[in-house]
Amino acid sequence: MAGAKGMTGRLSVVMPVRDLAPYVDASISSILDQSFGDFEFIIRDDGSRDGTREILRGWARRDARIKLFESDTSLGPAESSNWVVAQASGDLVARMDGDDVAHPDRLRRQVEALDRDPDACLVGTLWEGIDEKGRRVRPRDRWRLAHPSAFAPFPHGSIMFRRAAFERVGGYRTEANFWEDLDLYRRLSAVGRLIVLPQALYRHRSSVLSTRLASPPEQVEASVDRMYRQVNGLPARPASGAGARLLPQVFLSLGSTRLWAGRSPRMLRRLLRRSALRLDRASAGILLWALWGSVSPGTLRFSLRSMARLRDFTVRKRFPDDSVYVWDCPSAASRPASPAPAAEPAAAVLTPAEAKLRRQA
Repeated sequence: MAGAKGMTGRLSVVMPVRDLAPYVDASISSILDQSFGDFEFIIRDDGSRDGTREILRGWARRDARIKLFESDTSLGPAESSNWVVAQASGDLVARMDGDDVAHPDRLRRQVEALDRDPDACLVGTLWEGIDEKGRRVRPRDRWRLAHPSAFAPFPHGSIMFRRAAFERVGGYRTEANFWEDLDLYRRLSAVGRLIVLPQALYRHRSSVLSTRLASPPEQVEASVDRMYRQVNGLPARPASGAGARLLPQVFLSLGSTRLWAGRSPRMLRRLLRRSALRLDRASAGILLWALWGSVSPGTLRFSLRSMARLRDFTVRKRFPDDSVYVWDCPSAASRPASPAPAAEPAAAVLTPAEAKLRRQA
């Protein structure tokens, strides 16, 4: 498995993993079989108890690129992510999640994209969704590139970033557990461009073993509520009392993971009991989604999948696979005082030739 000439030591792939025995084989195999093979693979077993650790040991014996670390204590999402980055030696760091699958050309394409654009500090890729059995259930959705929002069009496990930028913004923050990825992007956007490859170079799995669903629900819901409030500029939720209900979007987000895993969302009861539903269009839409998912999750998945295919088709010519899209992520309120690089327009696409001209300007 040949690495790229002259690239030795540049790239580290990092993966914290806990209790993902059914999926970790496919995840590791997809990294070791990359067309760009010159990297170290930092894996931390974050307190697994389901046989994951034994699987990881077997892989580490077979491939010298793997550096396996084991702990009986879980650090949690943000700190385990910081920990694996701290062990990495490369100036480029690629994230991988233990239940997802990378396209064979993912790393090569991302290294090339960062090499072409020295002002970019992170590159993600579009993705396809798979369920617990590995079946493709969600198509690529380039429509999200044409209609950007405050939420990333790429999954956390698909990112590659410059280590210097990561360290400059302080890495992941524990106060943003369960949305530590978006919190990181918002701070990185103040120091460099965040770019996206429109090709689906990643398969993101939805399962009940995901960190959000495998953690205490009250803790996760409160954290996701903080995410939506910060992103939308809303006041913090009171710690207790009648005003302590959660935003309805929290239950839509968590229920979606169960839905795409091939299960019922099972969020209607918690939505009615714990959320601050209002007499408005947004609340009505979320309530309808929860009702529909409870009655017929299969037809809800079919409807959402069909919608994604249709809207992807309508913008396909705007985002060819060899282009690079600049995601204009809204930065966090704690933007540094020093001026950040000028951002591209939200719908900017840089071809390799354009990127070369930009560097020569």
